[in-house]
Amino acid sequence: MADGTSSAVVRAVGNLGERLSDFTQRWIPDSWVVCMILTVMAIVLAMFGANATLNEAVLAWGGGMWQLLELAMQFSIAMIAAHACVSSRPVFNMLDRLANLPDKQRPVQAVVMLAIFSMTIGYVNWALSLVASALFVPFVARRNPNADIRVLIGAAYLGVGTIWHGGLSGSAPLILATPGNPLLEPGSGEPVIDRLIPVTESLFNPFNLTYVVVLFLVALGTIAVLHPRGRPRTLTPEQIDRIMPTLPETDEQTTPARRLEGFPGWIWLAAILIGYPLGHSIVTRGFGASWTINAYNAVFLVSALLLQQRPANLVRAFANGARTASGVILQFPFYAGIFGVINNTDLGGWLGGLFVRFATTESYPLVVYFYSGFMNLFVPSAGSKWLIEAPYLLPAAQELGVSATTTVLAYAYGDSTTNLIQPFWAIPILTVTGLRFGDVLGYTGIVAVVCTITSVIAMLLIPAAL
Repeated sequence: MADGTSSAVVRAVGNLGERLSDFTQRWIPDSWVVCMILTVMAIVLAMFGANATLNEAVLAWGGGMWQLLELAMQFSIAMIAAHACVSSRPVFNMLDRLANLPDKQRPVQAVVMLAIFSMTIGYVNWALSLVASALFVPFVARRNPNADIRVLIGAAYLGVGTIWHGGLSGSAPLILATPGNPLLEPGSGEPVIDRLIPVTESLFNPFNLTYVVVLFLVALGTIAVLHPRGRPRTLTPEQIDRIMPTLPETDEQTTPARRLEGFPGWIWLAAILIGYPLGHSIVTRGFGASWTINAYNAVFLVSALLLQQRPANLVRAFANGARTASGVILQFPFYAGIFGVINNTDLGGWLGGLFVRFATTESYPLVVYFYSGFMNLFVPSAGSKWLIEAPYLLPAAQELGVSATTTVLAYAYGDSTTNLIQPFWAIPILTVTGLRFGDVLGYTGIVAVVCTITSVIAMLLIPAAL
């Protein structure tokens, strides 16, 4: 009887995800259109909440539009270089074997494997999880033809939608631990914090480690039961072939130009030129000070060089991988514009004051959690957003007797959860698979609700003076 009830609940949850997905497919537009809707909302809020004129709000948007070009280029290189790594024979064969492990008659196994893959890498580094999970989806879809592609994409997105900000690359906690950060040593005015907060007090705090484990298991269980028990939506073999990475070809070296293109010495020279400065920085400055997104990109580039082996293969792999970065290239300037509206008007301070006005010592972590999640819809850049919000969140916390560690963890958890309903970081996965955000929002939205409930309980239990 109990087994029958449990199976009925699982079927009901799976069917709920499918029905909600049908709704979001019909009503949720392309992710760029969502970005433009958020742009309008930000401008309207700046006008009516922060008393900015339309002229000031639009100029603030224009002032921010190009502020994230460096980050956009970093992500584009990361995605294209990662694609070049995956399209090499060693990595291609490794991912293909891994994708072949689940039982073909049990598609939930494929979903679970992909979710574990995404969240495990997400704990180590969010950018690596984003790129690696996106490129792993075609392999899993090909080897597991009964797995619903929408749920697979939802599973691949869990790395940046659940635990990443409590993991090793958590932006806000790392900023508080970095010497010379703008909150400790501002260009002008009083410092926001009076000391560095090492990661041993934040990311490696027992409360955070427990939260990460619990949320990992909650998200994993939720995405597993969401797989439709009826007819899943799958990709045709032709669609999968179009999104699979292309393996390198062997060119005939019949001319001097071809022989120069096939000379492996160029690969080794480039790998040394990229790898040596990174190694030198790690040795002289330390791993923590050297390991940035540029360092990850250097590793991706060196790996792509060595795995592709020949210049012609590398050039071809980069050309094939450029498509995966198209969404990032298009949308980054528009989200940077929203960032400009919040940063160049009083909108951020107005929203912060609105949220903390009625907070108490006990409720403040919960308020910060929801506020961070709300702001993440407009500025999906955790580090930049923290530098905007910390100057009023941390003083308010101090006034209420809430520690900076408690505040930054509440901020981190809220920032992660709404990634599941915000299309920006889903762009790489959607670009690779050719689906729209509305196709998967029904599933990621349910995971977001369950994770929010879990996080609310955590925020009510988190010690104020952590």
